[in-house]
Amino acid sequence: MPVLLEVCVDSAEALEAAVAGGAQRIELCSALDVGGLTPSKGLMALAAKMPVPVYVMIRPRAGDFIFDAASRDVMLADIDAARESGLAGVVLGASLGDGRLDVDLLALLAERSRGMGQTLHRAFDLVPDADEALEQAISLGFERILTSGLAVRAPDGMPLLRHLADRSAGRIAMMAGSGVTPANAAHIVAGTGVAEIHASCRLPVTSVDEALVGFGFAARQQYRTSSVVVAEMREALSAL
Repeated sequence: MPVLLEVCVDSAEALEAAVAGGAQRIELCSALDVGGLTPSKGLMALAAKMPVPVYVMIRPRAGDFIFDAASRDVMLADIDAARESGLAGVVLGASLGDGRLDVDLLALLAERSRGMGQTLHRAFDLVPDADEALEQAISLGFERILTSGLAVRAPDGMPLLRHLADRSAGRIAMMAGSGVTPANAAHIVAGTGVAEIHASCRLPVTSVDEALVGFGFAARQQYRTSSVVVAEMREALSAL
């Protein structure tokens, strides 16, 4: 069974590199260094012109996934912007104070994005009971769950990823993400049975402008999506 590669990007340059390298789906964000936030309308409009499906991250701020009424309204408006831009889907997630999924808010967001594809993001990896959260995601109508198996990195969460893939029994797709590289992607797929892989395919930037760092306009450690790494990931997965 073919394994689909989704690449997460946070700039116009990264978007073009991902497509050039052979990404089969894009997760469009800003601020990947904090796990991804909602991108601008301009980036959404550019992404809608790409030849592959693009799902946009709906996350109004960094930090936890416990959202108040004001953040809820921002998320609803951002879903509307994604629809108006012509994007294929949205990436959603919300938590309660105990880490369980905020089913009520997710139901509201899912209803607002009805007719678009829907991915449940790694808020799932904070839940206390993965089986409960899996059934909730299925009931809410999500297409897939992006997860590292409740570990920081997917290679460390493989036993639970295997369990979730088996338990889902085709009712929802499991997409492994976090710490996935061309060197370990095939191992993760073979050991878990997931049908989709999610990765940033970024490399560290070796030359950083010290003036930009000094002014606070750039981080000292920077990363950039590499079309070469995307192509290497596609090659690793195509061998399965």
